[in-house]
Amino acid sequence: MNLALFTLRRLLLLIPTLLGVSLLTFALSRVVPGDPARLAAGAQATPEMYEQIRQEFGLDRPLPVQYWDYVTGIVRGDWGKSILSRRPVLDDLGAYWPATLELVLAAMVIATMVGVPLGVISAVRADKMSDHLARVVSLLGVSVPAFWLAVLLQLFFALRLGWLPASGRLEPLIAAPPRLTGLYLIDSAVAGQWTTFGAALRQIILPAVTLSFPALATIARFTRTSLLEVLNQDYVRTARAKGVAERRVVTRHALRNALIPLVTMIGLSFGWSMGGSVLVETVFDWPGIGLYATKSALTLDFMPIMGIALLYGFVFSLINIAVDLTYGMLDPRIRHV
Repeated sequence: MNLALFTLRRLLLLIPTLLGVSLLTFALSRVVPGDPARLAAGAQATPEMYEQIRQEFGLDRPLPVQYWDYVTGIVRGDWGKSILSRRPVLDDLGAYWPATLELVLAAMVIATMVGVPLGVISAVRADKMSDHLARVVSLLGVSVPAFWLAVLLQLFFALRLGWLPASGRLEPLIAAPPRLTGLYLIDSAVAGQWTTFGAALRQIILPAVTLSFPALATIARFTRTSLLEVLNQDYVRTARAKGVAERRVVTRHALRNALIPLVTMIGLSFGWSMGGSVLVETVFDWPGIGLYATKSALTLDFMPIMGIALLYGFVFSLINIAVDLTYGMLDPRIRHV
């Protein structure tokens, strides 16, 4: 198994992938109706001011030249500037990305810790009451709109019961912890600021639960299907015939082999959750990439949108590489060549 060569080859494939993403987003940003320069200049701007903005951001150049300038700028670490805020896009992504990453990680922890046991129970007790209840939860998870669930949780747990805050990442009177990773839960724990840790934990519960619900349902359904298939294999029946305890049969023999396709689904759910965070962050006023993307789209600020698409494409590709590498850890028969 040449793991290093496999990893290097997959990393090199990131280059054409990201080029394709950049070309697609660049083309879409140029065909969308509207003029971001006109919007940035304002309704009272003179033609000279309008032309100055177009020249400042290179919008007066031919499209191939604009794309070449954009790609070469990315290589140099220059992802462009926001037309409205005049801030470098890379600085904005560095400020907003940790909040989204923390939210998605929290959602995936909830989805995995609840979805996998739910799927195992559903498979082991197939066609019984617990199986039917688990399948109902799975059906609701893929059917309930995220914005409706978010509003429902806000109304019940925040406004009616007052148990959890309705929006934001930290309460106004609580200062952010010293920045180490940008993830408030980790940074506050490392700094020993447990008051801040508790406040950050309370803030993230509702958006994380909302974001986790579709992934939880998908993971539970996929776990049930995969585990049912494995439980019908000959080696599982042989283990049972030898008198191996049922719990050991499920956890040591069946679930381990069912995890291989499940890892793929968890990786895909992570990527889908990043995309789904746009709506959740908007509802909960969570200061992440999703909220940043929404504001940029509404103002036709295409440079941040292109940067967000490129960042998401890069992260999603890294997740796929991590999933492929995990296969070899779960099943030694799988070789990376």
